[in-house]
Amino acid sequence: MTLGICLPSSFSISPIPKTKSSITSSSIHRCFCRINSYDFVVVNKTNKKKLKPCKNYFLYSNSCDVKIPAAQIGAAELEDSTTKSGFKNLVWPSPDDEIPFWRREFPTWDVNSDDSVNAEKDSDLLHIVHATAEMAPIAKVGGLGDVVTGLARACITRGHKVDVMLPFYECIQRQHINNLVLISTYASYFNGDWIPTNAYRGEVSGISVIFIEPSNHFFKGQSVYGGSYNELEAYLFFSRACLEWMQVTGTRPDFIHVHEWQTGALPLLYWDMYQDLSLKKPRIVLTIHNMEHYGECSQEQLSKCGLDGSVYATEDKAVDDRTIGHNPERLSLLKGGIVYSNAVVTVSPTYLKETLCSGWLASTLLRNRDKYSGILNGIDSAMWNPATDVFLPAKFDAENFQGKNVCKRFVQRGLGLALEGTSSGSDRVPLVVCVTRLVAQKGLHLLTHAIHRVDELGGQMVVLGRAPDGRVEREFENLANLYNQGSSIRILLMYSEELSHMLYAAADMVLVPSMYEPCGLAQMIGMRYGAIPVVRKTGGLADTVFDIDEGSQPELANGFVFEGIDQGSLNWALDRAFSYYREKPNEWATTLQKVMKVDNSWNKTAGQYIDLYNTLRVKW
Repeated sequence: MTLGICLPSSFSISPIPKTKSSITSSSIHRCFCRINSYDFVVVNKTNKKKLKPCKNYFLYSNSCDVKIPAAQIGAAELEDSTTKSGFKNLVWPSPDDEIPFWRREFPTWDVNSDDSVNAEKDSDLLHIVHATAEMAPIAKVGGLGDVVTGLARACITRGHKVDVMLPFYECIQRQHINNLVLISTYASYFNGDWIPTNAYRGEVSGISVIFIEPSNHFFKGQSVYGGSYNELEAYLFFSRACLEWMQVTGTRPDFIHVHEWQTGALPLLYWDMYQDLSLKKPRIVLTIHNMEHYGECSQEQLSKCGLDGSVYATEDKAVDDRTIGHNPERLSLLKGGIVYSNAVVTVSPTYLKETLCSGWLASTLLRNRDKYSGILNGIDSAMWNPATDVFLPAKFDAENFQGKNVCKRFVQRGLGLALEGTSSGSDRVPLVVCVTRLVAQKGLHLLTHAIHRVDELGGQMVVLGRAPDGRVEREFENLANLYNQGSSIRILLMYSEELSHMLYAAADMVLVPSMYEPCGLAQMIGMRYGAIPVVRKTGGLADTVFDIDEGSQPELANGFVFEGIDQGSLNWALDRAFSYYREKPNEWATTLQKVMKVDNSWNKTAGQYIDLYNTLRVKW
């Protein structure tokens, strides 16, 4: 069988296979190309049968492994795909692939090699221990895990010694831990018994991690949260087990840095128990990532970790402020942590102001105002780096972001979205991405409206996230059933670290419509990957995104901001963003390059934590 190509006289395509050995018979009937309005069709010379155009036909090249939907690419991109060495081995995905593109195997990523050799080194070094319920990427649910890993890595880069203490959740995949070894076996108290406990040490993302594994049923299950055990009691045990391990091993850090309500009991245990033993050196810093989670605890439950719960049922200690005068039985571990810590930090300056002005903890924070500060979170610029990210099909940076176009097309192809310049897509089709937990805080009513509005505006949108509440999950399942069969919207009710990296790289815009947002990482990650943020002005979003049309600070302008909580306010921001993208492509490209250069790294922010540590440090 002889193959030929019907071409205009001014064109030739040499990479087209000319022999049966270089093209399979099944692929012959899927070869169709449209370039600059010309149709290129593989013809079977034997029966003269000409294949009908179809958007699913592919052009196969024997010069590379690229498989391109020929009806959906332009000439320049076709040339890029076959000649640029960076894309030679790129295998384009399809929504029909047996293994989704984000679940393919990826190369090992040694983020340590990305650390800046020019990072500032501190002369007066500290030993810092983080006690936390989450750590990215091995035990990540939300931003807490990212912050712990990013801050720890930044401090290590500056020369400090850092350990992270983490429950050894059953769901943690041990193959992701380097050099895991059992370092000690000891017993820690809980509810009248001393529980045999193992402590392991391993390395994750260049950080020393101590995993606490009790012999009872705590921390069992297939996810970080939601096991069959009482979570509050498990974290009370963990808080004491961290201190007990330091006690029995003679570990004397300069600082114990605790996070959220889960480790809120540790400051109480330290100052009212372990500081009277041998742990006299450490000072305690508490970071509050979200005031919504307060660690409701009864006196009886607190007593299970060895403290007398009734001692803390006072307004100046840990009684829940919402129940003063009518339910002294209810305590708050977060409030107790605020009272008993040497310093309290929240994750952005604006969120600090918001929490002092309103909320059930405002009075407690005002009483402790002298030790309360706001330090803006950063992002780990090594783990979030489009120039080295192993999850991306093509790499890019602020000086050369052509690879971002490849990432966009890759994601569109893999999710079955229409491509720009095709019969089913206009020439300028912005892709909006929202990677989020589907909870009320994240502005669910605005998110659902954004899906409708983006569709109306002729854009594309991908939502990636889980809904812990069954009612919310059903609502978004209905939206997915309505939209996912089309070519412009994808609602993916799951979480994938790999896919999140790809989505940020593919996005033209990243949407964060939160009702409140203590800091927010999505807008920072989006900018790092060349996505312009569209955000509601609150918390850390107000500290990091400044409206392009506002005008008073043009040097800071980097996104589109709205203040209301109604659909009209969101429409105003989205409409402006879409107009800017479509009508001002040169200005858009300039802004894209600008946001990619914004320094939201932990290297910039960690210094503020080091300064705080040094004001509290006790030297021995």
